[in-house]
Amino acid sequence: MERPILQVALDLTELARAQKIAEEALFGGADWIEIGTPLVKSEGMQAVRALRAQFPDTTLVADLKTSDTGGIEVEMAAKAGANVVCVLANADNAVIMDALRGAALYGVKIMADMMNVKDVYSRAAELAGLGVQIINAHVGIDQQMEGKDPLDLLEKLSGLPVKIAVAGGLNAETASKAAARGADIIIIGGTIVKSADVTQTTREVRDAIDKPVEGKAAAKTLDESIRELLELVSAPNVTDALYRKGAMSGLSVQYVPRKVIGKAVTVQTFGGDWSKPVQAIDVCKPGDVLVINNDGRTDIAPWGELATRSAENKGVAGIIIDGAVRDWDDIITLGIPVYATSVQPNAGEPKGFGEINTEISACGQSVRPGDWIIGDLSGIVVIPRERAYEVARRAVEIHKTEIRVREEIHRGGTLGSLSQLLRWDKK
Repeated sequence: MERPILQVALDLTELARAQKIAEEALFGGADWIEIGTPLVKSEGMQAVRALRAQFPDTTLVADLKTSDTGGIEVEMAAKAGANVVCVLANADNAVIMDALRGAALYGVKIMADMMNVKDVYSRAAELAGLGVQIINAHVGIDQQMEGKDPLDLLEKLSGLPVKIAVAGGLNAETASKAAARGADIIIIGGTIVKSADVTQTTREVRDAIDKPVEGKAAAKTLDESIRELLELVSAPNVTDALYRKGAMSGLSVQYVPRKVIGKAVTVQTFGGDWSKPVQAIDVCKPGDVLVINNDGRTDIAPWGELATRSAENKGVAGIIIDGAVRDWDDIITLGIPVYATSVQPNAGEPKGFGEINTEISACGQSVRPGDWIIGDLSGIVVIPRERAYEVARRAVEIHKTEIRVREEIHRGGTLGSLSQLLRWDKK
């Protein structure tokens, strides 16, 4: 059995950054370099030409995701220096055949991307029959965010008389499993290109696929997976993943001895009535976050030190109050995060008005029971419960991107130059 090919996908938009990353990845043991779709769309065929000039002996893959004008796009990529051109497997057969004719003329291979194909095996077999040389078991980035696994797709393609590639959020561990399951080409994007040390990360992936191990990780619940992902990121990462939404405003009083992560238990109260907020402590499970709306009142507090101690005993992850808090001198000696809009010594009376675990508005955000909350020194962000896994995954990718950019700044770059801000100014 031949060792699997390690293909590194340059899914960036800046050519200069991509070239440096490609150089480091090849030094770490990568075999093929992919000019990713974002790079092709940003830089055009110049990206292929530049990488061919830089790496004259390296196999280059142009991920055009061609869905029409197959022959023309293959010709463009081949003349620019590509060895392999990617087309969409769900394109019409007329497109596939035209791409294959162009590939035969210019001496390149066709890789068919199975993203969004419903009957995976049947379509792959049909494409192999038409003459496609490589089938790519690819789960797209947006699908990865929802938990779809390229290894599941890979298993559906065994036994085909073509080379099988696999792509979609792979890391060293999952790449090793892909190799164990017979993948000929293993495509890694973010794990490598977003690494602070691309060469070392590439070596780790290379070692993992050269010594494949098929193992089963312990099963995790969805909530466990979400929490694990959110532990890796910041509140700013999450609001970026929500396209600048979800951040609470007005929380000028903050005591944050640790990050806040958990599912919301909500309380609506009025005029400092502390009955429902205190009752809600006993509703909370360990790891929950208590979110209280005091009906906009900042002159009277529904929360204080004794409630905070009780919440800490119950394992509550944090308390957020759209309203006042009191006993601040004591609260900041405890180990539980507390956020509020003001500090006020006055307390209300426990009359029992309000509700627990109803949808509330708090600090400019709608919060429902079970929505996920993340908070740090930058503030609080609310994640809609039905999108929690997806948003957490997207936040992790944003965090990875920042790791790489931080490294490039450390090497002497600037954020403006690395991002090519002038180029992307609105016209």
